[in-house]
Amino acid sequence: MRYTPAGLPALDLVLKHESEATEDGQRRKVCLELRTVAIGNTITRQLDAAALGSDGVFTGFLGAARNGRGVVFHVTAYAAT
Repeated sequence: MRYTPAGLPALDLVLKHESEATEDGQRRKVCLELRTVAIGNTITRQLDAAALGSDGVFTGFLGAARNGRGVVFHVTAYAAT
């Protein structure tokens, strides 16, 4: 847990996705790790209470990384599955 300059709690996370998809009739394994941040009292408390490695549904938006390299997923809602 860290705090923004405005005093809001923030969590820096990495979300990992693994699945299989069909592309041009061929099965393909899909793996992705996505840099993620959660900012605010409610969402940080929810995610801080979740077990490391647990599954869930994450809602939010993509934004540019602070250094302008890559993207960061901003979590606005979370539901355990």
